[in-house]
Amino acid sequence: MWARLFGPESKRLRLLKQSDQGPLLDFYRQAFVDTKTPARGVDYVVLDFETTGLDIHNDHIISIGLIEIRGFSIHLDTAWHQIIKSTRDMPGETAVIHKITDDMLVHGMEVEDAVVKLLQRMKGKVLIAHHAVIELGFLNKICQKYFNQEFYMPVIDTELLAKRVFSRHHQEIKSSSLRLFNLRKKYDLPAYRAHNALSDALSTAELFLALLNDLYPKQDCRLKDLLKGMPGS
Repeated sequence: MWARLFGPESKRLRLLKQSDQGPLLDFYRQAFVDTKTPARGVDYVVLDFETTGLDIHNDHIISIGLIEIRGFSIHLDTAWHQIIKSTRDMPGETAVIHKITDDMLVHGMEVEDAVVKLLQRMKGKVLIAHHAVIELGFLNKICQKYFNQEFYMPVIDTELLAKRVFSRHHQEIKSSSLRLFNLRKKYDLPAYRAHNALSDALSTAELFLALLNDLYPKQDCRLKDLLKGMPGS
């Protein structure tokens, strides 16, 4: 009863009724995955944003990276990397970290167009991100600005899954130990270039599968098991 009244699908239906014609109406028309579905049977989209900073109100997205997981396999042919257009000067330290220059930003895709494409890619799937509050915050800000509507979808945060792993093994949880690349070291995953949206999305996808195997070695869980304690769940 609680799931029917307050679960993800119920919220989708409420947002659908509030949606005007446009990309979010199309997004909310697609039913969310039933939370009772075996996790292996779910299609996931792994997302990473590179931004000028972590202040959702004043900073902005400079690149998007995305890759999909189906059948607990990462499908490299679904990889997408997009530079986002900006006329604002890139702070020097940001350019050094992300290897994205002002010239690259001038020729990038408009953020509204990029999010429309992103919504199409995410429709009917479950979102995965590391420290997902960043991706969710920026997506909600952009959807409110351009489409006058809240953004919402089921999300799995690999940082929160990692906390469950640490708690299960009675290990101390430090903020540094929850960083993406430190968690990858824990599972002997290869080191990729940091601060690139696509490589970080791939890194998160691999980490998700490692965490899943740690939490559910027989991989017999359902989606609702992975959504426990997640944002909006």
